[in-house]
Amino acid sequence: MVEAVHAKLEHGYKSPRKAAIDAMHEITGAILSITLIMAAVFIPVTFVGGSTGVFYKQFGVTLAVAIGISAINALTLCPALAALFLRPPKDATHKRKNFLQMFGAGFNAAYDSLTNKYTRSIQFLSVRKWIILASAVIFAALFVFLMKTTPSSFVPDEDMGTIFVPISLPAAASMERTAAIVQQVADSAQTIPQIENVFRVVGFNFLAGSGSNYGIIFLELKPWDQRKGISNQDVIKMLNRKVAGIREASIFSIALPTITGFGGTGGFAFQLQDKGGHNIAEFYAVAQKFLEALNKRSEIQYATTSFDPNFPQYELSINVAKVKEAGVGVIDILNTMQFYYGGFYASNFNKFGKQYRVMIQADTNYRANLEGLNKVYVKTANNQMAPITEFITVKRVYGPQSITRFNLFTSISVNGSPNNGFSSGEALVAIKETAEKTLPPGYGYEYSGISREEESSGTESIFIFVLSLVFVYLLLSAQYESYLLPFAVLLSMPVGLSGVYLFAKMFGIGNNIYMQISLIMLIGLLAKNAILIVEFALERRRKGMGLIESATEGAKARLRPILMTSFAFVFGLMPLMFATGAGAYGNRSIGTGAIGGMLIGTVLGVFVIPGLFIIFQSLQERIRANKYDENDELLNV
Repeated sequence: MVEAVHAKLEHGYKSPRKAAIDAMHEITGAILSITLIMAAVFIPVTFVGGSTGVFYKQFGVTLAVAIGISAINALTLCPALAALFLRPPKDATHKRKNFLQMFGAGFNAAYDSLTNKYTRSIQFLSVRKWIILASAVIFAALFVFLMKTTPSSFVPDEDMGTIFVPISLPAAASMERTAAIVQQVADSAQTIPQIENVFRVVGFNFLAGSGSNYGIIFLELKPWDQRKGISNQDVIKMLNRKVAGIREASIFSIALPTITGFGGTGGFAFQLQDKGGHNIAEFYAVAQKFLEALNKRSEIQYATTSFDPNFPQYELSINVAKVKEAGVGVIDILNTMQFYYGGFYASNFNKFGKQYRVMIQADTNYRANLEGLNKVYVKTANNQMAPITEFITVKRVYGPQSITRFNLFTSISVNGSPNNGFSSGEALVAIKETAEKTLPPGYGYEYSGISREEESSGTESIFIFVLSLVFVYLLLSAQYESYLLPFAVLLSMPVGLSGVYLFAKMFGIGNNIYMQISLIMLIGLLAKNAILIVEFALERRRKGMGLIESATEGAKARLRPILMTSFAFVFGLMPLMFATGAGAYGNRSIGTGAIGGMLIGTVLGVFVIPGLFIIFQSLQERIRANKYDENDELLNV
């Protein structure tokens, strides 16, 4: 709006008020169209459900509200302020110019030269429409190709300042042995200068659960400004080199996930499933063979599971016939074993102003070996106490510490991380290909945690993209009263959208949820540039100007505001493109994608849009002319 008022004053208007009023009459339709198009892009995506929908909803609502307020401001306050502050340019031919005036004169001269060259380019392309059509097809194909080949992920792995180090010793290793390994790893971690604090836990591992052979270390890194240039992945590499010589335990370091609530680790997670009812030994052998093949893939840094079927255990068998004969219930046998060996919460009591829990359990000495069972009794039907060994037999076996199920199938949880230079999307493709080659019939897998969200977000993003384009097309069709002219806007978009992925390739950014959000945002912003040119060209065409001339004049009139707003947008996003610290990778994804799309879409799109207008407006006029001829003939008959 400001530029439109300024242009009126530069073209001879003496009254700023008159210039503001005429500019409003001229540009109000374009502002309303742009506002509706932007709302049509962002409002529908707010109704998408799931985890992906949360991202789109927050972003879409914010931008839709901001765009609405901006439109109100552009139609009310902005022209009033322009009328108050803008003045017609003064004739300073015979006056000495200061630096700002000299700079302004030089800039205007350079811009006029640029405009003349741009006008000649439009006229050149207007008579060679095949170049325009070929360009639209090439950029559309390039967009599809880059979208499919750019490494994908759900969200980028951010440096959250925390690292987990799960430690697993062989099954049934003692707590003392585990504590010694945990201390050794912690001592190695404390030698890394980028680590602030080290917290150790023995007897627990959030990937495997509780057990004497498990441990975990939590590492808190120093603030970002104290470890410039050193990311959490760099610290993980340092720690892995330091603990590589510890052969007694399985040790791997993982970063805190970017989004909590979708699993406890970053990277990827999935569940191997036994869908054929095999025994645990067969299932474990298949899982080991699969993980061995998966770890050979270049996309995989590591893939591991905490599942271990070699824990020494005792299998307790109850002689049901003897139990029934003695008048003892099976549940009585199980409850007795639970009380003495597993422990049972009985009650609470208050002492010294605190509440304490009462637990029933045999003392450690009485449950340290099998001979302790001889001192355990159960009451029979005739109120006699019989040794529990009369009713049970115990056999030494080996098995897993716990068995999990996923979608009702026996499952083995697998966690891993993509290798350096590969995205989580490429890791998921590697998992799929390895499973197809390695897993025998009766076995399968399902993604879990954040990997499950990443897999589902791929189809949702395509649906959102198509939905946004449909809404844009319907609104433009209603505005132009044409089903053909909106294609002059839509077919210009691939030029800019392909720039999103070109910059992503150049700067090593993956196709994540933030990149997809910037893609949706650019649909509205690139449509804005096209609408400005098409709106002004159509207005001049309605006034009787020639088709090529109206397209040329419309593009020429709107070139400066398009360049001004687009480059202001690009420079405004520069800080995101080079962000550091918390959320840096997400900011870089949005900044890089939006800048690439807007820059390429503006620089190349201003040449494509006028040509597309000529093509589709001429088609529209031919169709209408034929329709009118048919009606005339019918009327004459």
